[in-house]
Amino acid sequence: MIDQLEALFAQVQQSNLQTKEDLESFKREVIGKNGKINHFFEDFKQVPKEQKSAVGKKLNELKQFAEQLFVEANERLSDHESDQPHDITLPGNSDFGGGRHPIFAVQNKIIDVFRRVGFVVEDSPEIETDWYNFTALHFESDHPARDMQDTFFVQKGTETKDDILLRTHTSNTQIRILEKSKPPIRAIAPGRVYRNETISVRAHCYFNQIEAFAVDEGISFADLKQTLLYFAQTMFGKNVKIRLRPSFFPFTEISAEMDISCLICEGKGCAVCKHSGWVEVLGSGMIDPQVLHNCNIDPEKYSGYALGMGVERIAQLLFRVPDLRLYSQNDLRFLQQFQSFA
Repeated sequence: MIDQLEALFAQVQQSNLQTKEDLESFKREVIGKNGKINHFFEDFKQVPKEQKSAVGKKLNELKQFAEQLFVEANERLSDHESDQPHDITLPGNSDFGGGRHPIFAVQNKIIDVFRRVGFVVEDSPEIETDWYNFTALHFESDHPARDMQDTFFVQKGTETKDDILLRTHTSNTQIRILEKSKPPIRAIAPGRVYRNETISVRAHCYFNQIEAFAVDEGISFADLKQTLLYFAQTMFGKNVKIRLRPSFFPFTEISAEMDISCLICEGKGCAVCKHSGWVEVLGSGMIDPQVLHNCNIDPEKYSGYALGMGVERIAQLLFRVPDLRLYSQNDLRFLQQFQSFA
């Protein structure tokens, strides 16, 4: 494979990208979803172990060089076009035909994974009461998540009325569905949530979350584990491995966080997974019997599980974008890169 990579490297170096048509052809044939480089990545799984290091290094160098060549040529052409005189009376002609935002493309893919096994999509308000966001989910009155530093409160409550706030998770959907529906229930709840955090490359004051939950007679932790394995292998590939670590969430007991084997190093250890071979993906657990009781569901008869994940977290694993803020800045130069995924 090394010889083939070097031959393609030489071909890319000789590429003459002078027009938009050249760029489109280069993207389609070399760096696109069905391009030559992507085919090499697919064939990489078959490379003997003793050659993986050399082949992987060469493949990554080729990918970075080709993408950088494409970006520089695109910027050069854009600058040249901006220098040309324009007739402002002509109708607009946008090169960007539109596409689904990468976050919502990933969200739709996650939803599709769960729909295949009988989960239905449910929605709930983003402006919520304390009961649905905290109390019914078994958050104690002194739980840190209730503090002003974490939650955006719209209106403080009185003796007869709840606090009004921007929901901090989509678990409020779980309570609303359990209140009005009878088991068996299998639902998935996507939506935007809000937390009073400092905006940085790794955090934002709002993000998108998906919660999935199931309630029925006889549901056990084994059902949860099988659902998690199904999700991981459908979303990230059949070869991905999972591990569950004990954790704590107020509304589940027992609780577990799920890691997947690193997609970059295949579990061997790299900078992305902090040399552990594992990457955290989501939180999960068996629904606390008190939560079922709060929704007038008999915990002696029924049990259930719930799992929740940040869509941006899954997108980071798929796209490896270094700065979380890029997803919310609506820069077309950034968004155009994800048209093929949508």
